[in-house]
Amino acid sequence: MKVSIVTVCYNSAATVGRTMCSVYEQTHPDIEHIVVDGASADGTVRVIQETPNRVSILLSEADHGIYDAMNKGIARASGDVLCFLNADDVYADPGVITRVAYEMAAHGLDALFGDVAFFRAAAPQKIVRRYRSRMFSPGRIASGWMPAHPALFMRRSIYVDLGGFKTHYRIAGDFEFVARAFGAGTLRYRYLPEILVLMQAGGISTAGWRSKLLLNREVMQACKENGIRTNLLKILSKYPAKFIELFLR
Repeated sequence: MKVSIVTVCYNSAATVGRTMCSVYEQTHPDIEHIVVDGASADGTVRVIQETPNRVSILLSEADHGIYDAMNKGIARASGDVLCFLNADDVYADPGVITRVAYEMAAHGLDALFGDVAFFRAAAPQKIVRRYRSRMFSPGRIASGWMPAHPALFMRRSIYVDLGGFKTHYRIAGDFEFVARAFGAGTLRYRYLPEILVLMQAGGISTAGWRSKLLLNREVMQACKENGIRTNLLKILSKYPAKFIELFLR
């Protein structure tokens, strides 16, 4: 089973090297790594080229935001399974892709997801929060739940058939895609109860209260566009569980 990993980056020279190494160290033999760079000016492309890597396609050009860049990766992918690894994230261990590919093939899955552990740049070995994707089910989309996106693996055909990400979203395009893909309740999926990705805290979806406001507005918009009835109180109801995550690592 061929797995396409898409990494989208912009001015990520300080972190992209460890992401490249993380993919390079994966034991799965059939990996296609596609890197979509937004015309970085800080030497990101040079770091990618000089770091041990398994890059099949490296595209560096201006884009219209993160979801436009992700769509470029989808368009160039050829794997059976597609996933996204951010330019400041790493896989939890070298066997992640091997385990994911085995589970998806053995059980005929359309999607598989696991957990993400957050760390801070100053202390990458210390986990500050664990995003437990087991909280997700299609019935909880209306409450704003989704699997941790870097630990979500789906059949590439699903992205192609649904037309990829909607680029008018700034921060919740991945949530909207999950609502579109899982909302009908027809996908065969499984939760893998382990940390698959280590993710650096401080990205756009975790960076302060303004981002939270934008995120929740876009989550409501995504539900409305996909015929999922919700309201602000329902969406806010997930935050007590997320707070508890701070103490359950």
